[in-house]
Amino acid sequence: MSRAPRSSSARRDWGSDDSATPIIHIDMDAFFVSVELLEHPELAGLPVAVGGTERGVVAAASYEARSYGVNSAMPVGAAKRVCPQLLMIPPNGERYREVSRQIMAILDEYTPLREQVSVDEAFLDVSGAQRIFGRPVQIAQSIRERIRAEVGVPASAGIAATKHVAKIASAHAKPDGLLLIPKDATVAFLAELPVGALWGVGERTRERLEKQGVETVGDLAALGQGRLIQLLGEASGRHLYALSMGIDARTVMPSHEEKSIGKEVTLFDRISEVEQIEAILLDQAHSTARRLRERGLLARTVAIKVRFGDFTTITRSITLPSPSNVAQEIYLAAKRLLSAVHIPADGLRLVGLRAEQMVRTGDGIQLAWDDDPRRLKAEGVMDLVDRKFGRGAISPGSLLQPREDSAE
Repeated sequence: MSRAPRSSSARRDWGSDDSATPIIHIDMDAFFVSVELLEHPELAGLPVAVGGTERGVVAAASYEARSYGVNSAMPVGAAKRVCPQLLMIPPNGERYREVSRQIMAILDEYTPLREQVSVDEAFLDVSGAQRIFGRPVQIAQSIRERIRAEVGVPASAGIAATKHVAKIASAHAKPDGLLLIPKDATVAFLAELPVGALWGVGERTRERLEKQGVETVGDLAALGQGRLIQLLGEASGRHLYALSMGIDARTVMPSHEEKSIGKEVTLFDRISEVEQIEAILLDQAHSTARRLRERGLLARTVAIKVRFGDFTTITRSITLPSPSNVAQEIYLAAKRLLSAVHIPADGLRLVGLRAEQMVRTGDGIQLAWDDDPRRLKAEGVMDLVDRKFGRGAISPGSLLQPREDSAE
């Protein structure tokens, strides 16, 4: 979760020019609580917190609980004193990590330049994605809608020219909102904020600045770089002055080389028909194969994941005859894995597909579909159409069915 300071009086509309704002910060709203509400919808609208025992601390609080003064890191005992009706839910770390993986997989469909900074937030650089997905605001809104529809949790988004400002913007967009800070409005936006909003201003630095009459970022900028260097030293003075001017040279850095690529979908209306489940896997196979090709990768292994009505979850995997990035090959492997799974009458809650044990193309590896180059050519054409007209402009024929039969 973002801990960027925010001003309750800050403006919520700074203009609509997103032509120079390729950085998006996606941050889940009260993430742990939002995940728990998926399984306990009867608690929606109530003061709820995730945390440990009376001697523990609050890990996350619903906005209803926050209205009473309950905050993250507050001792549970203190939280119950300010909100006696507070409902505590024990944390489920594995479940939060699982939902996080679903969300990050959605983000990865828009750009490989995704930097995850915690379980519930990430930066994106969409400079190279706009031809396919539209302007940054359109991309951010699409991401928020997909997270809500496919995962079931709310997300806020900040859009700006830099990581620093995008993160602050997402904090001001909460809850469940979107805030664009056009490049030309950056300095004016920052000027109104408390000086603690700047990355690197801790308690001691804030106190030193307050003694100089500096309360807002605008006050700090007015001091000038030279005076800040005198007060705080060369490095800190230059750093904070640059941030106050909207300058942040940090780029979005993918956290690590991907070990797997895939897609999961939570089924709010459980399904038990094998044909419907296979259609979901086919869609996931095409999404996964496209991302493999975009990254120049082949998968040695295909895995599926299903969750039953009682929340029991199983995974199954199979090694391909040869590494592949062809959707049909991936789908057939997933379909074979599904055939060995007993689907109960009350259906499935989640279906997922992943490509694993990846290798780079061009490493002297025999491709699985070398004997059928038409398949690779057909999927390559689909990639070209996607790049020109946007994702979803063309689909495999077996996915052309009524919308209600789709996972999305």
